[in-house]
Amino acid sequence: MKQMDWNFNLPVALVFGSGTAEKVKEYIDRIGGTNGVLVCGKSFVRNGVADRFIASSGGTIKSVFSDIRPNPTTENVNECVKLMRSQNADFAVALGGGSPMDCCKAACAIAKGSDFIEPYHDGEKEVSEKEAISMIAFATTAGTASEVTNISVLTNVEKGLKKPMNHPAMYPKIAVVDPKLTLTVPPQVTASTGLDVLCHAIESYWSKNHQPICSACSVHAARLVFQWLEKAYRNPNDLEAREKMAEASIVSGVAFSHPRTTGSHACSFPLTNRYGLPHGEACAFTIDYFVRFNAENADGDGRIAALARDCGFDSPAAMAAEIHAMKNRMGMKTNLSEIGCTSDEDIRQLAKESMSMLMTLNPVTLTEEDIYTMFCALR
Repeated sequence: MKQMDWNFNLPVALVFGSGTAEKVKEYIDRIGGTNGVLVCGKSFVRNGVADRFIASSGGTIKSVFSDIRPNPTTENVNECVKLMRSQNADFAVALGGGSPMDCCKAACAIAKGSDFIEPYHDGEKEVSEKEAISMIAFATTAGTASEVTNISVLTNVEKGLKKPMNHPAMYPKIAVVDPKLTLTVPPQVTASTGLDVLCHAIESYWSKNHQPICSACSVHAARLVFQWLEKAYRNPNDLEAREKMAEASIVSGVAFSHPRTTGSHACSFPLTNRYGLPHGEACAFTIDYFVRFNAENADGDGRIAALARDCGFDSPAAMAAEIHAMKNRMGMKTNLSEIGCTSDEDIRQLAKESMSMLMTLNPVTLTEEDIYTMFCALR
């Protein structure tokens, strides 16, 4: 019997429930914030939500940073840090999905320092607690769960490199999940972010770093997605469906906080960088293939088969078939030809750029040739 050694620590205070986002000043007081920056997407500035957050802060939020790309860049982070340093900010509030969250986490991590983010993103320098300021995260999508992780995925445009960075100092102090904030999310974003939740759940479950607490969360989150995602997609005003997907999102965030994600997330980076697929749709692009492949090649102990049964399927193959059908029903892309990746040269480059550290956490050791074969099957 293989010995399992594991640990669990999640230093984020979780606040869940409809209406919880209205208590902005209460959360700021809890962390002792006095001089803050609101980090959010431009849409929240346009629709007045940013102004409402500022008004609710009791004068503690002094400025807004909203110049953030859908896949945040190191330059976005540097500009955010510049604002934080110029006003000597002691905290930040992130409002949005994964992009504002990731930008804010990285910026907060070095706000008291003097360097740009690139050396930290490259791994040349390590984040220090002494350079970090506190962060409160308000999630507006049921997807990335960035509000409960210490991971920030950034793109260095100059180097053409998209990869994660992480450090304990990058955990938000408080994560607020108010399902009401997700009611205005468009159907296609609901589908993409919801599938990201499913990928977090499944990949963390079979990760080489899996452990019991996270695995239990993986199962719970995956079951919720299968039951509620399409309901939220088809009826955006269904508050119960929104609540269940928000629950799935944050529980899946706990699920992958330690095991991390694996092959599908590794493949998602070039699919987003090169072909512009939204992150969740890019992760889901290969997840049904990985379900079949891992079940066939790395399920000697029957764990993946058990996950499928726990989610209501007779087999991993049946679960994979349903995931593929869900993608089709929600208008997600499922073939390389749909995104303009058609030549053998393009597919080989896609495979090459998929071989990030996350690929090493897949339960089956995969080579670049294995990934090339997979992508060829998805032409």
